Amino acid sequence: MGQAWNKVKKRKQAKAKLSELMDKADQVIIIHYSCESFYDRPDGSSPRITSIAVRDLESGQTTSFSIHQVAERNGYSASALEQHYNDLEKMMLDEFYDYVRIHSSHFWLHWNMRDINYGFPAIAHRHKVLKGNPEEIAETKLVDLSRLLVSIYGDNYIPHTRLTNLIDKNSISNKDFLAGKDEAEAFDKKQYVKLHQSTLRKVDVLSNIVELAANGSLKTNSKKKDIYGNYFVAFAELIKENPVISGVIASIGFVSAVISFFK
Repeated sequence: MGQAWNKVKKRKQAKAKLSELMDKADQVIIIHYSCESFYDRPDGSSPRITSIAVRDLESGQTTSFSIHQVAERNGYSASALEQHYNDLEKMMLDEFYDYVRIHSSHFWLHWNMRDINYGFPAIAHRHKVLKGNPEEIAETKLVDLSRLLVSIYGDNYIPHTRLTNLIDKNSISNKDFLAGKDEAEAFDKKQYVKLHQSTLRKVDVLSNIVELAANGSLKTNSKKKDIYGNYFVAFAELIKENPVISGVIASIGFVSAVISFFK
């Protein structure tokens, strides 16, 4: 199938998925997390996780799992947190995966959480490193909002970094929001509360974005051609590659010619 027609199909599928998410909003969990920088790690060690936030798309109810809260509940002072970080991190991830087990049938809406550097695989790997037993989430339940938006609005719908630019473009509150580089610096400075607040803000931002996209009011830099593509080219590709459709159109053309001849 030609490139133009594939673009049309991908957009249609993405729009359908977006509609499904909104129709089943009570079964959608929005997730984001913060961690140690995953760059410049010559020893190959996995980055430590500081906080995870999950938000129910329908109710807006948000649950968080954070290293400083686990430390406080277990009687560790802020100064003692670093000495017991691995133990506290495992407790935090144990709690997170308990939540996952309860919500394993839900859709998990995320932003670029796709690989071992940053994503569900990275969280699971970190839990295994700490001798935990992570709950697997079926791939069919993972929905990457960043990829959905590219399929709907085109590759150039907003400049990189896309999330921060979407916030600015749509006048979404960025209070407490930290970009990736700022999060890494906050981790180095042991500003765990700051990281936690940023993670909470990001699930709120993602909730705003998906709702704006669903009701058709998300502001982007896309032109109509970026969004809809060249439908004439796509239709021509479909005709060329599908003998049945080609035959039907040829027959219609032949009948029209005969009718015109006898008029």
